[in-house]
Amino acid sequence: MDEKVAPEDSWRERKKQATRAALVEAAVRLAAEHGVENVTVDAISETAGVSPRTFFNYFDSRDEVFVMVGAESSARVRRAVLDAPHEHTALEALRDAMALELSEIEQQQELWQLHADVLRRSPDLLSRSIGAHMADEIVLAEVIAARIGAGSPLFSGDRRTGSEAEAERRRRALGLYPRLVAAVGVTACRVAVEHWCVRQDETTFTEVFREAFEHLAAGLPEPPATPRR
Repeated sequence: MDEKVAPEDSWRERKKQATRAALVEAAVRLAAEHGVENVTVDAISETAGVSPRTFFNYFDSRDEVFVMVGAESSARVRRAVLDAPHEHTALEALRDAMALELSEIEQQQELWQLHADVLRRSPDLLSRSIGAHMADEIVLAEVIAARIGAGSPLFSGDRRTGSEAEAERRRRALGLYPRLVAAVGVTACRVAVEHWCVRQDETTFTEVFREAFEHLAAGLPEPPATPRR
């Protein structure tokens, strides 16, 4: 029985991921062409080939499709960090989890750039997106703390909601190390993406990503000076 259920569950999960991705892509492309203020849930749904009711199965509002783009991806990264082999350091576990999620970034680069442009033209959405990323980083730090046996008594898996007072209590309950690992890992990922985007003709994203985490693992020693020409 289990052998039959597992593939079905896997198929359903892949279908959900595909539908969510289609909604995000439709929203981003419509916003890039017409402006966020002119994009409706009906237009997004029609472009993605689903009903507005289906849209609200994935997002609570129109704005959320732009702000919560990586929610499922972040959840998979956290699960992979927890499930990584015990002999891996926290930074290695985070590196491998992120690498797996970013394996198709070279095919999605155009959409990433469009999304960044959309956010830059909408200060409110940009601010909310930054807030969502900060909340994600705290939850990631809690996962890292749990992995190394320094978990917070407030840790509750993928929880992201709550009052500002609760968020402050969670930050205070975290040690410095898991917060640093989460922060430098997320920053290294962002910088690797940005660095590769302007050097696509020189290297691959995988090479840039790997080099970024090698620098971190080595303690960020200064590289040899490049001779001036």
